[in-house]
Amino acid sequence: MKKHIFAMAVVTLAAGSAFAQAGDTLAKIKSSGSVTLGVRESSGLSYTLGNGKYVGFHTEMAEVIISDIRKQLGLSALETKYQPVTSQNRIPLVTNGTVDLECGSTTNNAARQKDVAFAVTTYVEEVRMVVKANSGITSIKDLNGRSVATTTGTTSVQTLRKNERAGGIDFKEVYGKDHADSFLLLETGRADAFVMDGSILAANISKSKNPADFKIVGEVLSVEPIACMLRKNDPAFKKAVDDSIKRQIADGSLAKLYDKWFLQPVPPTNTKIGLPLSDATKAAWANPNDKPMEDYAKK
Repeated sequence: MKKHIFAMAVVTLAAGSAFAQAGDTLAKIKSSGSVTLGVRESSGLSYTLGNGKYVGFHTEMAEVIISDIRKQLGLSALETKYQPVTSQNRIPLVTNGTVDLECGSTTNNAARQKDVAFAVTTYVEEVRMVVKANSGITSIKDLNGRSVATTTGTTSVQTLRKNERAGGIDFKEVYGKDHADSFLLLETGRADAFVMDGSILAANISKSKNPADFKIVGEVLSVEPIACMLRKNDPAFKKAVDDSIKRQIADGSLAKLYDKWFLQPVPPTNTKIGLPLSDATKAAWANPNDKPMEDYAKK
């Protein structure tokens, strides 16, 4: 009987420990000696070179965050596991504990804040559209009767439809499973425009066979704060992530990373994306915050 009670106590203790770690990512990382980073296959801020190699502005920034956390926890080594995520599964993989920190190109908005937490904003995005340079499309009004591509699980087409200039315009939506697939719809003529974050559009143009065949046109459809995602109700982990980002801003290393990934030739084609640091991103760095995009719309 005593053995039975002892066994039950051990199980209860283990379950309690697991439950505690579910809300304590730092404890989970320290006990496992590893951290799982959510990365993207074809985002403008995080993408793959193949063979399990992930790069980009947000990817490298997150690797620095992980290095800072390793030092904070007093670990001599910390394994980083890279977990590819998509627009559809990124939030579930964070909430269910598969991914500890997601560093793709996720917009911080009020709806998502109900399920996950966000680090301070590290990039402020402008949603635009890319078209073939010879298409004659220059603005939203030119999309009438056309096909518009966007990526499943994103909000860009809804944003386009809500734009006041889209009133009375009838266009067909076609969906790519990821950003590369959406760009391919445009590249192969199955879509006349691809609506998405400007950085994603620019990155896909730079990696295309003939970058000069494409151009980003039209009105800015929305301004959206982009930030790393993490689990809700874990203030110690959020503070560790935010403190690292703030340090990278303060010592100028984040600006150097931005220059590396947006103003210098980048792999795999050694093409410059050519997106200077925007005033909106500069403002977010000057006053680090985790405000959702709805706050930006009020300005």
